[in-house]
Order: sequence, then structure tokens, then C-alpha cells
Amino acid sequence: MTDGPTILCIEDDPASRQLVQRTLTAAGYDVLTARRALEGIDLARKHHPDLILTDINLPDMSGHEITTSLRSDPDFANTPIVALTALGYGRNKDIAMAAGITGYLTKPFHVDELLDRLAFYLGGGHDKVDNERMYEAQTEYTREVVTRLESRIRELERANQELRRLDKMKESFIQITAHELRTPLTLVFGYSRLLEDYPPLRELMQYDEGISTLTDGLVESITRMHEIIDEIMIVSRVMTRRIDISIQQYNLGSVVKRVIDHYAEALQERGHTLHFNPDEWPTDVRGDVDLMRVAVDNLLSNAIKYTPDGGTINIGADADRYFVKFWVADTGIGIDPDDQKSIFDQFHTLEDVKLHSTSKTAFRGGGLGLGLAVVKGVVEAHGGAIKVESSRRNVSTLPGSRFEIMLPLKATPPQNVRQVN
Repeated sequence: MTDGPTILCIEDDPASRQLVQRTLTAAGYDVLTARRALEGIDLARKHHPDLILTDINLPDMSGHEITTSLRSDPDFANTPIVALTALGYGRNKDIAMAAGITGYLTKPFHVDELLDRLAFYLGGGHDKVDNERMYEAQTEYTREVVTRLESRIRELERANQELRRLDKMKESFIQITAHELRTPLTLVFGYSRLLEDYPPLRELMQYDEGISTLTDGLVESITRMHEIIDEIMIVSRVMTRRIDISIQQYNLGSVVKRVIDHYAEALQERGHTLHFNPDEWPTDVRGDVDLMRVAVDNLLSNAIKYTPDGGTINIGADADRYFVKFWVADTGIGIDPDDQKSIFDQFHTLEDVKLHSTSKTAFRGGGLGLGLAVVKGVVEAHGGAIKVESSRRNVSTLPGSRFEIMLPLKATPPQNVRQVN
């Protein structure tokens, strides 16, 4: 870097950009370059150059629009913004001046003339234009902005329609795929159960524990596949806001207890201590018991997965006449504040996908990144809300995480959620 003024050059043509950069650097200027308008605006706001040199025709925004955008910021009210363009003089220059351009230069340029004009603008100089022409140019520039805005809105509308079409195709694909997978998987699951009960095989198990291990592993894997398909189906409905809930009375504490019992072996293997008092939980809740079981299941498996062996998990509740607040808190690795919103996004995972594991309970094991998205969708379908509290993510100090759900005792689904009997 030199001690000379800083000039930002916004130019999409590589040859022109390099020529300007070499010319200005040789003249003692510090030069920043950008290939696109938005990149140039970001660089300008970050570095506050002494002068901005911009082409008019850029792929994302025009030089006029760059100028209008920067002039709206008080920090750039007096910054020289100079057009360097292949467009000729006359009306093109008038419109550029109407947009707030300080000076107007054309390509190809002579090196000495370019340096002289830049020194003029850096010294406070400004190109002049006739007032009557300026008024006409401002009117034309306004029409130009409106026309470009209308064009972009129409482009966004077309893109949005295409995204909706693709989203519908994705939903259909997910549902059809899940159905096609579930049908043969149900048969495989049934055959595996028959195999377990097959007398000759049961007799062999008494003499060879390895056979029992193989059949247990087979059933466990099939069960996991069923769980993944169920998660995909639920998150598909959540993503498309077409989730259905069947409202009935149930005991929330009993639901949580069943989930805990399901993970009893995993908790023991990992050496976790789990605190749960069933007396804290309301017994008269109205909602979809199956969906709520799925939500609690994902919260507990998440706590097990991100808590090192020997950790502690607390599952508690506090209820009044209208709401129940319950939480799953752990002594795990925690979550950085910047990630605490995105963890509820579909297919989001904080782990390196190259280290992916299908286990729901192994330390930092992987998954599809659907669990917390499913929880959020289920809770919101009942008219509730979920939040997470964690100071940071640290695998050494283990700050832990706390997921808290506020749930109405009587489900109040939003308008986009359909109740089924």
C-alpha cells in the first residue's frame, strides 16, 4: 500500500479493470477493484475510498444505481464518483449527472488525461451540465429506474413461480419416495420378526450369541429406517405448511416417560444421568400425542448426542391453567449464538458432513438435520413456540444447551394447520 489516495474501480471487463489498476497504481494510488456493482458497494462501505471509478453497464446494477445507492449514505455525500464508460457523451452523460455522478469519462482513455481528470475530481472539481438539460435528464433517469424496477419485479415473480413449481415437485417426490421405501421396508421388518421367532434359528441362538447380535442389529437398522422415513414425511409437511394434527386428550408426562424409557439403554451406555419428575407434568393436555412424542424424542436424542459421556440431562416442566413450559437442558458442547436460529432450518447440521454418522445417540453423531426442524414444526402447529439458550459452543468447557417449549394446554393450531379426527 502507498500513501496516495485510495480509488475503487468497479469494472466487469477484466482487461479494462487490469489496465485501470496498473495505470493508477503506477501513478501512486492505492487501488481496490470490484467486478460487480454489489461487490463494489460493499467494498466502498468497508474501505471508504477517496474516489470511486465505475462503469455504467454492469451485470447486476448500473453505475447510475450504484451512485444513487451510495449518495443516500451521508458518508458518501461528497465522495467523487466518476463514470468511466464506453457510452458516448450527450444524453448518456446528462443521465449520469442526474444520478449524482461527479464526472464522466469515456473509453478508450488516454493515460495522462485520466490522471489529470481524477486529480481534478479529487481536488473538489465537478463536471457541469445545463440546468434545463439536467431537469430533462432527471425525468428520464426516473423513468429508467422505474422501468428497471418493474423489469426486476417481473423477473422475481417468474423466479418465484418457478420456485413454487419446484417446491411442489420436491414435495411430491419426497412423499412418493417415502411411500415407496416404506412398503418394502414394512415387509422386511415383518420377515425379520418372523426370522427372530423361527424355531430352528432360536435354537441356534442358544449356542451362538453372534446370531442373536446379527438379528438384533438387523431389526435396529430397520427400525431406524422407519424413523428416518417418518421424519422425512413430517418435515415435508412442515416445509409446505400442510401439517395435520389429530387433537385428543393425553398425559404429557407419560409421553415423555415413554420416550425416556426408549432411550434407557443409550443413556446407560453413554453414562448419562437424567433427571425427570413425572409429578411436574400436566396430565390433561389436548393435542396430537403422536406428533408430540416425535418432538420430545428428537429433543432428547439431540441432548444425548451432543453431551459427552457421563453428562447430565434435565427434563422439567412448569404448568399453569393455560400453558405448559417444558425444557430439555444438557451439559453438552453448546451452540454458538450465530447458529441458534439456523439450527431449526431443514437439513441443517453443525457437524462436518464428512464425519457423518447415522447414530442418533453416539456423541456428535449425525443425522439428516431434520430433528429440530420437526420439533419446531410440531410445536408451532400446536400454537406453541420453541427457543434455545446457550452461551457458546465449546467442546472443552461444555457450556450446555437448554431447549424450552411453551405449549398451550389446549392446542391452538394456526390457520394453515388442519385438524383431523
